[in-house]
Amino acid sequence: MRLKCIRLSGFKSFVDPTTVSFPGNMTAVVGPNGCGKSNIIDAVRWVLGESSAKNLRGEAMTDVIFNGSTSRKPVSRASIELVFDNSEGKIPGEYASYAEISVRRQVTREAQSTYYLNGTKCRRRDITDLFLGTGLGPRSYAIIEQGMISRLVEARPDDLRIFIEEAAGISKYKERRRETENRMRRTQDNLARLTDLRDELGRQLDRLQRQAQAAERYQALRADSQRFETQLTAMRWQGLTEQAAQLQQLLNERETGLQAQIRLQYQADAQTEQLRDQHHDSSEQFNQVQARFYLVGAEIARTEQAIQHARQRLQQLRDDLRDAERQRQETEAHLLQDRQLLEQLDEDEALLQEQCAEAEQRHALAQAQLMQAEDAWQQWQDQWQAASLAGQQPREALQRVRLRIEQLNASRQQLEQRSQRLQAEQQELQASLAGSSLEPLQDELALLQEEHQLLRLQQDEQQEQLHQLQEQERQLQQQLNEGRSRLHQLQGQCSALQALQEQPDADLQDWLQQAGLADARPLLHQLRVASGWEQAVETVLAADLQALCVDAWPPALAELAEGSLRLLKNAAPVAAMAGSLLEKIEASPLDLSAWLGQVGAVETLAQALQQLPHLLPGQSLVTRDGYWLGPAFCRVQKGSNPQQGVLQRAQLLASLQDELEQLEPQLAELENRLDACSEARNQLQQAVRPLREREQQTAAQLSQLSSRLAAEQARGEQLQQRLQQGAEQLDELREQQALEQELLAEASLQLDDAQALVDQSEHSSEQLQQRQSSLRQQLEQARQQAQQHQQQWQALSLQQGKLETQRQATEQALERLKQQIERASERQEQLALGLAEGESPIELHQARLEEQLQQRLQVDEELRSARLALDELDNQLRQVEKQRHEASQQAEQIRSDAEKLRLNWHTLEVQRQALEEQLQEQGDSVHEVLLGLPADASADSWQAQIEQLASQIQRLGAINLAAIEEYRQQAGRKTFLDAQNDDLEEALATLENVIRKIDRETRQRFKDTFEQINSGLQTLFPKVFGGGTAWLELTGEDLLDTGVAIMARPPGKKNSTIHLLSGGEKALTALSLVFAIFQLNPAPFCMLDEVDAPLDDANVGRYARLVKEMSEQVQFIYITHNKIAMEMAEQMMGVTMQEPGCSRLVSVNLEEAVALAEQ
Repeated sequence: MRLKCIRLSGFKSFVDPTTVSFPGNMTAVVGPNGCGKSNIIDAVRWVLGESSAKNLRGEAMTDVIFNGSTSRKPVSRASIELVFDNSEGKIPGEYASYAEISVRRQVTREAQSTYYLNGTKCRRRDITDLFLGTGLGPRSYAIIEQGMISRLVEARPDDLRIFIEEAAGISKYKERRRETENRMRRTQDNLARLTDLRDELGRQLDRLQRQAQAAERYQALRADSQRFETQLTAMRWQGLTEQAAQLQQLLNERETGLQAQIRLQYQADAQTEQLRDQHHDSSEQFNQVQARFYLVGAEIARTEQAIQHARQRLQQLRDDLRDAERQRQETEAHLLQDRQLLEQLDEDEALLQEQCAEAEQRHALAQAQLMQAEDAWQQWQDQWQAASLAGQQPREALQRVRLRIEQLNASRQQLEQRSQRLQAEQQELQASLAGSSLEPLQDELALLQEEHQLLRLQQDEQQEQLHQLQEQERQLQQQLNEGRSRLHQLQGQCSALQALQEQPDADLQDWLQQAGLADARPLLHQLRVASGWEQAVETVLAADLQALCVDAWPPALAELAEGSLRLLKNAAPVAAMAGSLLEKIEASPLDLSAWLGQVGAVETLAQALQQLPHLLPGQSLVTRDGYWLGPAFCRVQKGSNPQQGVLQRAQLLASLQDELEQLEPQLAELENRLDACSEARNQLQQAVRPLREREQQTAAQLSQLSSRLAAEQARGEQLQQRLQQGAEQLDELREQQALEQELLAEASLQLDDAQALVDQSEHSSEQLQQRQSSLRQQLEQARQQAQQHQQQWQALSLQQGKLETQRQATEQALERLKQQIERASERQEQLALGLAEGESPIELHQARLEEQLQQRLQVDEELRSARLALDELDNQLRQVEKQRHEASQQAEQIRSDAEKLRLNWHTLEVQRQALEEQLQEQGDSVHEVLLGLPADASADSWQAQIEQLASQIQRLGAINLAAIEEYRQQAGRKTFLDAQNDDLEEALATLENVIRKIDRETRQRFKDTFEQINSGLQTLFPKVFGGGTAWLELTGEDLLDTGVAIMARPPGKKNSTIHLLSGGEKALTALSLVFAIFQLNPAPFCMLDEVDAPLDDANVGRYARLVKEMSEQVQFIYITHNKIAMEMAEQMMGVTMQEPGCSRLVSVNLEEAVALAEQ
């Protein structure tokens, strides 16, 4: 993965939308101080999640928004977008399949900060999680800003540990550990609350048990009271039925009278239709005559209008002829005036030409005198400039010769001192080089490398096997967790549905067992309904769906003391109406025609309301969505009634139980496979551990020996190189000393010649200075005279031009006036001709008008006849309408009387139906109750029994009827909470195990990473410094929180602390550490901000070569002012600020530029 480009808009000095592309692996950002180079570094840190404005060199987060300049207004928002090339899939997780990943952050003036990932709005945490373990972050080792190099070396051990953790990828483990600790705290809090809840629930159960006993006594008395109330309801239902039969007979009589009046209305309607047809024909004839009348009238109007238009046209022609004559006379007067003016202009122009010629001669003479004076002055200036140049060159040559002599004398002394110093260093280097030997170390290193390679191969094979087993175990565990989750979900749904469907009554279950009906199934479990009609069937059958299906009434029916019981058995078939709800029953254990045969099934409520008036007594309609309507009732069930949806729940429960039966054996097989995989993984981990320890020991020995050998080799190469360089420098010094001696002698001779030339030049300059004043005075006088004569000549020329312009304008005006006179004459002739031709059309129009008036009188007579016939038909139609209205009033009166009777019948029917439904809801049949009544039963005596039972119930006092159910529910809840308590304790133990596992993995990763970075630092430090040693130390024993300190000793120094190093040495040490981290865990890119500032040219060269070497694996973007670092870049990005306060980019690909220059 690499950084493809950065898109900036409104961020700090980058006000305009700017795209910074990085096609290569080494990009140098250059530019003057203050042009905005470091703003690119700040932009990357900001979009990666930096939340501290101080670290972005501001006081508030809105300071990153462009705040305006002298020529620009402030902008309202800032936006930064990083585009990564992820074609190799280095980003883990769900974004691994994306070839390109875009991360964008946007902030407004209201401090509203928004993050986007591939164009989708996300959280800041999503951005940080995306780069966990990659080395990228707002404060990671991949971004080294100004001053961070020294802070990195001098950082506290705890701060330095952060870089090691990021390189080891421990940050995601620490995040998991923090989340696990939060879960543990929440689990402990839940466990404490659950304990309190269980204690409180135990106290409630004791109280509810006492209330439940009182409630059972109440229910026994209440059952007796309900029995008497049921019988009383049946007696009232019987009385209402008799009254409804009498009203039905009267209603039939009114219906017969209503039909007679309706027949009279039909006869009147037929006669009305016939008269309307005749009226329509007469109306059509009237309209035709009327249209002819209107047509004749329109033609008369057009003829009259044509006559009027012709008369107006004649009058207009006469007026235009008078206007044309007047305009021609006025034009002739203007023509005469312009001719007189033209003659006067010709006279003035001749006089002015003579004056202008004289002024031009005077001006030419003054110009000739001026040119002679200017030539004399220019000749003097040339002589003076030549003399000045001739004198300046000898003086500059004299100064250069003197300076050259001083430099040569100083150089001779420096060369002599340097020669003596080099000779002494050569002797020391020869002595050191003679005592170094590398062969024993190289032999030992070769043996260790072979052994380490063999161990790595063995370890890689076992690690690959272990990874495969772990991946298989993870997949099996994931499948098992998903299966268990689905199992628990199915069990919970089945339990809830069964609880809703069955709602068992303990007392009733005992009775059913004794009566031999324990195996009897409710109707809803055996009923199959056409799809979409479940709600309609539930609405009609209601509580009968829960009734048990039996072949005969059980003998033990009278022994049922408590509980609610519904039993159904087959009854004699009843003829069903067409389209009844019975047709929607696909399977049933009983014949349901008595319940559903007289209930019609319709699709919508509108259809039900339309068919309702045509129902016979005892019939009703039900819609697909459960609206049940009869002639005098309407029943609708909506809301969250648990009795609703029993048929849908029954079908859903059957499908869930089938899925549950298939899922349980699958889970058992997954558990067996997971146990086998875990056992194999544990065995392989035991075998990998000793091999890993041996490989780590060998790696440590190999690292130490490689460091020693590299240090010795580097030291030997450095000594040899320095020895060779010293010999070459001595030869160069000797040659340079001889050359400078010759140059010193030659400079002495040049000094005498230069002094003579300077003296000669000064004498010539004094002679020219004496002629300057007289020539200047002559030149000024000539300029004044030339300017005066030129002004006079220009004034006369300007006046002559004005006269010429005026004469031309007058000539053009004369030509226009002649043309106007000719056009006026032509127009007079045309108007006279049009006036003569306009008299004849008026006579033709007048004759046509008289014919049209005669035709209109004939049409008017026909129109009066048609109107009389149409009025006669209107009178006949109104008479028939009156007869129909009288019949309609009679029918309405009869209908009103019938509606009153029907309303009374409906009222009785509703009351009777309500009583019947009340009994059905209680599980009783009105006919059975009436059959079971004693012979002496009366409504008054039964009402007295009810009042007596009510008195006994009242003496019981306040009764909590819900105590029995509440006690059962709370007992079940207590059992559920106990199980939850066990689950929470088990989850808490699991979380503690997870934390211990995370700690083990964190310690191991930190230890391995620390050792590898330490080894890399020990290798890179001598390469950067040309010798010396550096290493990392742990400040504590616990690898989870121990700090990390860095120790460095450049060649020839034995400092006790790193703070004693110079700025350049600290910078090189920090770079060695950063590059050692990159060798272990390279981030996608590395950004360096002027880290080479404290380095000299030699160290900058080492730094640049090291960056060049590492750029094969890591993308480097560095800001620099050093020319050596610039030369190493593949692409150079220039930042300029031509417009104050606004940064611009200039990009150059150095490789392409060099190739173009070579062509």
